[in-house]
Amino acid sequence: MGGDQEGGSREGRGANDNAARKSLSRRSILNILKGVGAGLGAAVILGKETIVAFAQQITGVLGSPSATTTIPGNQLPPPSPKFGGVINESAKDSKPWWPPRVVPPKGAPNVLLIMTDDQGYGVSSTFGGVIPTPALDRIAAAGLRYTQFHSTALCSPTRAALITGRNHHEVGFGVITELSTGFPGYDSYFGPEHATVGTILRDNGYSTSWFGKNHNTPAFQYSAAGPFDQWPSGMGFEYFYGFMGGETDQWTPYLFRDHTQIFPWTDKPDYNLITDMADEAIDYLRKLDAVAPEKPFFLYYVPGGSHSPHQPKKEWIEKFKGKFDTGWNAMRDEIFANQKRLGVIPASAQLTPWPDELPTWESRTADEKKLFARQAEVFAGYTAYTDYEIGRVIQQVEDMGKLDNTLIIYICGDNGTSPEGTLLGTPNQMTAYNGILDVPVGAQLEFYDSWGSSATYPHMAVAWSWAFDTPFKWTKQIASHFGGTRQGLAISWPARIKDAGGVRSQFHHIIDIVPTILEAAGLKAPDTVDGIRQKPIEGVSMAYTFDKAHADAPTTHKTQYFEMVANRGIFHDGWYANTVPPVPPWVLNAPMPDVDHYKWELYNLTEDYSQYNDLAAKMPEKLKEMQALFLQEAKKYNVLPLDNSQFARAIAPRPSATAGQNVFTYSGVMAGIPLSDAPSILNRSFTITAEVEVPHGGGDGMIVTAGGRFGGYGLYLVKGIPVFTYNLLLLLLPRWAGEKQLPAGKHMIVFDFKYDGPGIAKGGTGVLKVDGEEVASLTLPKTIPFIIPPDETFDVGIDLRTGVNDQDYQPPFRFNGTIHKVTFDLGKVELTMDEHRRFREANAIARD
Repeated sequence: MGGDQEGGSREGRGANDNAARKSLSRRSILNILKGVGAGLGAAVILGKETIVAFAQQITGVLGSPSATTTIPGNQLPPPSPKFGGVINESAKDSKPWWPPRVVPPKGAPNVLLIMTDDQGYGVSSTFGGVIPTPALDRIAAAGLRYTQFHSTALCSPTRAALITGRNHHEVGFGVITELSTGFPGYDSYFGPEHATVGTILRDNGYSTSWFGKNHNTPAFQYSAAGPFDQWPSGMGFEYFYGFMGGETDQWTPYLFRDHTQIFPWTDKPDYNLITDMADEAIDYLRKLDAVAPEKPFFLYYVPGGSHSPHQPKKEWIEKFKGKFDTGWNAMRDEIFANQKRLGVIPASAQLTPWPDELPTWESRTADEKKLFARQAEVFAGYTAYTDYEIGRVIQQVEDMGKLDNTLIIYICGDNGTSPEGTLLGTPNQMTAYNGILDVPVGAQLEFYDSWGSSATYPHMAVAWSWAFDTPFKWTKQIASHFGGTRQGLAISWPARIKDAGGVRSQFHHIIDIVPTILEAAGLKAPDTVDGIRQKPIEGVSMAYTFDKAHADAPTTHKTQYFEMVANRGIFHDGWYANTVPPVPPWVLNAPMPDVDHYKWELYNLTEDYSQYNDLAAKMPEKLKEMQALFLQEAKKYNVLPLDNSQFARAIAPRPSATAGQNVFTYSGVMAGIPLSDAPSILNRSFTITAEVEVPHGGGDGMIVTAGGRFGGYGLYLVKGIPVFTYNLLLLLLPRWAGEKQLPAGKHMIVFDFKYDGPGIAKGGTGVLKVDGEEVASLTLPKTIPFIIPPDETFDVGIDLRTGVNDQDYQPPFRFNGTIHKVTFDLGKVELTMDEHRRFREANAIARD
C-alpha cells in the first residue's frame, strides 16, 4: 500500500472528501469562482471542513480563440463549458464564443519519465556499478539519488503500478498477462476505474507520448482487430512508438507506431531500435516545440535495454573488452566498495553471502571463463548504449531551453537483473524458453565473435545477474528480497530541486511516481474519468524529499506489501518480513510447497540495509505481527488467492481470438498477424494446404511462415522449387524440397506432418506434396516444444523481420504469384495435463 500520511487513514479521508464533493456541484464551484474572479481560489465551508475548491487560471479573453483555462480536474474529461456568445437568426447579429483551451496550472513542469529494463541496483555507475551510465549520473548530479526505491520484481506488474499509481494487484497485474487468471488481482486488465497518469495529464492539457516497451496489453489483442482500450492510446497516450510485448529483437523489432506495424530497419544495415527510439523521441520533441512551444509534455521513455536479447551495436561491446575477465565474485566486491564510497548504501551495510546454488568464478574452466566474460561484455555494452541514447533525449530537452522546468525521473530497471539466461547463458534465448537449459559451452563459443549481433538472441549466465544485484540476495522475479525489487532512482528538476547531488534514503515504491508527478504539476487525482468513479491512487508523493531541509525526513510511505508467485514481503515502519524462495527462479518445473509452508525471515532495515541479519528466531512475536499485516494488505489489494504454481498457472483458460479453433483459412497477402492469434503447429499433427498460381517465368517467394531466424517454419518457392523449412531453434534446420520447378499455372502444395505423440517435443514425419504427388519426405527426431519467437509474426505471401532459412532467401521475400487460399488443419494437441502445464509455463516465461 502507499504510506498513509498524518491526518487519518486514506479510507477516512476519501470518505470525507467524497461526501464534500457530493454536497457541492461543479456548477456551484464555478459560480463561486466567477464571483471571486479569475485566478483566485475559493474557500468553501462544508460543516467543519474547509476545502479549497479550485484556483482557476484564465489567460486571454474568454470566448476568444486564444483563451486558455485550467480545470478543477475532479471530472475528466471536463464537461463542455456553457456557450458564452450570442446566437440570433443572422450571423451579423450574433457573437461567436470559442471554448477555452485546457492547460495545466502555470509553472507545471514538463515530465520525462524514464525506466530501463532488467537492471538491478548494482548495474549502473550511479549506484556503484562498473558499467558507466553518464546520463543517469547527470540526473543524479543535477538532482537527487534515492537508495530505497522499489519495483514489484517483474516487468509488466511494475509498469502497471508505475503508470497508474496503484498496486499491481489492484489493477489486475499480479503477474504478467500471459499468466493471467480469472481473479481481480490477476486478470491483466486495467479497469476504467484505474485511469493512468497519461489520461490525467492529457485531459489537463499535456501532450502525452510513450516510446519503447509496453507489455500491459494482452498478447491476443495485438492484432488490427483490437480492441484498443488496453493499448497506449486507450491509456491516455496520444502517441506511441514501440513494441507491445515483453521483449523484441533490437535489429528487426516487432514495432508499432500507434496501432500500425512498422518496419523502419528496411534498407538500413546499421539499424538498432535503441538508437531509433531516441531519434524518434527527439524528432517528436522538436515537432512539439515548433508547433506548441508553451504546451508542456509528458514523455514516457522505456527502452528494452537491458532485457534479453542483449543486442548493442558492436562498438559498444568493444568498449568492455576484458572488463569482466576477473569474474562475477570480484566484480561483486568491486561494486560493493563503490557503493560505500558513493554513499548509496550505508557504511554499516553488509554484503550478503554468495549462494551455494551458484558456482564461484574460480571453479570455472578456461573456456567457461572466456564465454561468460563475453556474455557480460555484451550485457555491459547494451546497458551503456541504452544509457547513452537516453542521454541524447535529455540533451534535446536542454537544447530546447526546457531543462530547467522539466521533471526528469530516471528509474534504473523495472526489476532486478534477469536470471532467465540459465546457469550457462545462451546465444539464443529461445532455447531456454523451450526448456533447453544447458547449451554446451563449446557450442556457445562458436557464437563468441557474433555474440550480440543479429545472428544471436543472447542472454548471460545467472551468476552475473546475482552479482549485478549487489549487495542484495536474489534477482528478478523474487519479490521477497531486494535483489528483485530494489532499483536505483534519480530525480532532477532544476527549477525546484536545489540540493543538487543529494542522496535520499526514504523508503518508497513504484506507485509513488504518479502522485509525485501530479503534485509537481499542481494537479489532483480525478474523482471520475469518462463518467466512471475512480479508485484512489495508493502511492504517496515524494515531493516532500525535494528540499534539503527535509533530506532526513521520515518516509511518508509507511507500509508496503510485495508479492510475486507467492514470494512475499511486507514493509512497515522500518521493519521487513519476507518468505524465502523455496526454489530458485532458474529451476523450472520443480515441486513447490504449500503457500502456508514457506520459511519466513525478519529484518530491521534501520540497522540492516541488505537483509543480512535474520531476526525471525529471536523475535517470533514481531514476525507474527508482520505476517498478519501482510495478510491484511493482501486482502485489501486483491493479492489473494496466493498461487505458487510458478508459471504453470498459464494453463488456465483465458480469452483468445482463436481459442478452440483448429481450421484457419487465408487468401492473398496477410502479414503481421501476432502468433497468439495464429494457428499453432506445436505438439500436434497438422496439414498446410496452399492453392497458388505460379506466374510465367517461374514462381518465387514466401507462401506462409511463422517465426524466423531463431525458430519457426516456412512454406515457399525458391526459383520455382517448393520448399518447407523447419527451424528447430537454430539447433537443426531440416528442409523438404521438390526436384522440379513448378510450371506456370495453378498448383496445390501440401505439407502434411504426422506427430509422434503423445508428449512434448516429440518428432514426426513430414511429407511435401505437389498436385497430389509426394516430392519429399523426412522424419524429425524432435520438434519445438513450447514457443516460436513471440516477437516474430505469422505471415502469408511475405516474410517480415527475419527469415527461417538465411541460406534460401532474405526477407521480405514477397511471393510473385497469386495465393488463392492457404488452409491449416490442426490435429489435437497430444499432451498430458502435466505437459500442457509445462507448455503454458514456457510460453509465459518467454513473454515475460
